[in-house]
Amino acid sequence: MSARHLVFVYGTLRKNMLNHSRLLDAANGAARCLGLATTTERYPLVIASRYNIPYLLAAPGHGQHVRGEVYEVDDKMLETLDALENHPKYYERKEKKIKLEDSGEERECWVYLLHCYKPHLMDLPFLEDYCAVDDPEKVYIARCLRKEPGPEYWVDVKLDEVLAPSKE
Repeated sequence: MSARHLVFVYGTLRKNMLNHSRLLDAANGAARCLGLATTTERYPLVIASRYNIPYLLAAPGHGQHVRGEVYEVDDKMLETLDALENHPKYYERKEKKIKLEDSGEERECWVYLLHCYKPHLMDLPFLEDYCAVDDPEKVYIARCLRKEPGPEYWVDVKLDEVLAPSKE
């Protein structure tokens, strides 16, 4: 493994979720699960947009201590995750303190947060654990199943001045 990075995943990248296969695909780089973990700070985890995407809002001190998984990844996998999350244009990857459940150890991990979000997202229910959501109305719609596979859903959650992705 090249340089090692710790990444906290809280949504569709978790085990048994739709995008988890990306972490398992060696063509994307290397990833090793270190276990379940929670954020040391409270954050709002919401399900939003027309595709029911889980978002961890960049609003520390609000919401819940969010449960997820920590992965040790190499440079290539981190680049893969950055591409999936459209970092830094959509989600922004920031280092945050995460507590591993088994050991109780606190570690700095990369976390993908939504910055510059529309205020109404703070009115949505805040989740503690995305994997515990069993509401059929909140099922994530994979990119391959979307009628409009581009970034048009950004308008559902991002503020107008940061909506337009570059044409590069």
